[in-house]
Amino acid sequence: MNLDLNKIIDTVNSKNLFLRLVITIIGAFLLAINYNLFLEPNNLVIGGLSGLAILFKKLFSWNATIFIYVATALLIVIGLFLLEKKDIFKGMFVSLLYPFFITFTLPLCNIIGKYLEFKDTVLVALVSSILFGFANGIIYKAGFNTGGSDVLMKIINKYGKIPEGRATFIMNIIIVIAGGFVFNINNVAYSAIILYLSSIIIDKMLIGVSTTKLFYIKTTKIDEVKQFIIKELKTGVTVINVEGGYSSKKGKMLMCAVDNKDYYLFKESVLEIDPKAFFIIDDCYEVTGGFKRERINLIER
Repeated sequence: MNLDLNKIIDTVNSKNLFLRLVITIIGAFLLAINYNLFLEPNNLVIGGLSGLAILFKKLFSWNATIFIYVATALLIVIGLFLLEKKDIFKGMFVSLLYPFFITFTLPLCNIIGKYLEFKDTVLVALVSSILFGFANGIIYKAGFNTGGSDVLMKIINKYGKIPEGRATFIMNIIIVIAGGFVFNINNVAYSAIILYLSSIIIDKMLIGVSTTKLFYIKTTKIDEVKQFIIKELKTGVTVINVEGGYSSKKGKMLMCAVDNKDYYLFKESVLEIDPKAFFIIDDCYEVTGGFKRERINLIER
């Protein structure tokens, strides 16, 4: 049976869309508050376009907000040529909202900043971690992403065959270290605190503490689900022969490792294919043995 993957994706993306958009808007608003209130005033370089904007403001006196606008627009245009449109649109929403909210919330943050002054930078880093992690967490939970540098990571993943998570980690480390050279070594320490604590908060808000989830799926539509995993997620899947402990009925179960960021899309898509599918989901702390596309060769070995 041929599966209409686009129809499944469209159905999943349209579920509770209004509520998810509202949640995503709140997340983008909080990210802008965090930038104006904590990151930019304290020169905290935590990676991404925001980190680059703070660096370039110091080095070349560029307006940080305008830099984010221009860099975001350039990445979207480049992404439209090099990536599939579906890979761009989810991040485009937040990419456009974020710089707008930075401009919109700046007067408010200037007022709040007069009354909310932290003399201890460690405390600033802790508060920023909570706000940054919570904002990103609700955006990912709603099925969207923060766009911006994510577009660049998708391009590196597609053409450089480097997993997005690894590419993002390397890029953020480079930007954070650059912040140490431009400002001081303390900047690296505080930025590392924010990145580490916020990542824990994001993971906790999503579905656990690992970067990958291991799915065991019992379904009557083995071929359709397997086709979705291979063609849409472009990752490997293993078919396991199983036997019911009570009924002694023999059958098959699918096992697949899925990145946390694809959790919502994958779970809802499988349920769209088979509403009666049975899941066991566990934390997976490491997946080795090749890139995503290469792991397809592991099927049914």
